Amino acid sequence: MRADIAAVRPGEELDLAALSAWLKTPVEIAQFPNGHSNLVYLIRAGDREYVLRRPPLGPVPPKAHDMAREYRVLKAVQPHFPEAPRVLGLCEDPSIIGSPFFLMERRYGVVARNEIPPVEWAAIADYPRLVSEAFIDCLVRLHAVDISTAEIGALGKPEGFVERQVRGWAERWQRAKTTEIPEMDRVIEWLRDRLPPAFAPTLVHNDFKLDNVMLRATADRVEAVLDWEMTTLGDPLADLGLSLCYWTNPATSAILTTQPGWYTRDQFVQRYAQRTGRDMTHLGYHEVLGIFKLAVILQQIYYRFHRGQTNDERFRNFDARVRSLVERAAEMVNR
Repeated sequence: MRADIAAVRPGEELDLAALSAWLKTPVEIAQFPNGHSNLVYLIRAGDREYVLRRPPLGPVPPKAHDMAREYRVLKAVQPHFPEAPRVLGLCEDPSIIGSPFFLMERRYGVVARNEIPPVEWAAIADYPRLVSEAFIDCLVRLHAVDISTAEIGALGKPEGFVERQVRGWAERWQRAKTTEIPEMDRVIEWLRDRLPPAFAPTLVHNDFKLDNVMLRATADRVEAVLDWEMTTLGDPLADLGLSLCYWTNPATSAILTTQPGWYTRDQFVQRYAQRTGRDMTHLGYHEVLGIFKLAVILQQIYYRFHRGQTNDERFRNFDARVRSLVERAAEMVNR
């Protein structure tokens, strides 16, 4: 079995007979094991391979993990942004595998997840520079997609985007918190009180990070962007701020990008600014917003573990990661 797939984790199995009947062909199932949220499977039907995405097990927050919406996002975006995978089918009948799901094409490439460089790049001496530039330039292309088309224009309401982000993620925090963290209350208050002026809206991925992109083996081009469930229309600096939460920051597991040859944070921002012409004055606000959102996402995952809705041991210490992120956001606010 290839390194990027594994046997299905106990408790996360799919109904093989029901799925085969829905697809009208016998299938085999393996799992992509690295995600922390939605469950992602490799579906083999003869010599064909597909990717199946479904929500996590147990209750999910309102409007989260909406497979039908993610399917519509990809269907709208892919003709204008080739890095978005093609979708192949949507099933909203929960009787098949226990939840709605959709199928999309499988893309092949390299996903960098930890401090060890992928073997595909071993012979490329300057792969850190190439990957840095490919990653940033892909974000630039995403933010250049024409949002005036009817299909993409229907994906969000950009007016009041940042205010809605703060309010919505604060509500998610209240529903998912398992202990009081006073610093988080101060971060939320600061975000509410200092809303920045808005840019002209663009497509916003809302989770653009290194392990959500698949690169070519040559390291110089993004082959696919993954995990589109939070995509909407809004301020492009929200994507840039969130990307910077991960970039060269060991606290968020982006250890690989701290090694020699990778773009520094300043180089990252400079390249993006040069290629878009956007003003970076309020980028600090969007980075705090990004850290805040990341803390809430991890807290939602920990909440499921805390409540026994998942037994995935990777999530046991997520409460400590949440507190670390909140403290980091609070330090930025205090500065």
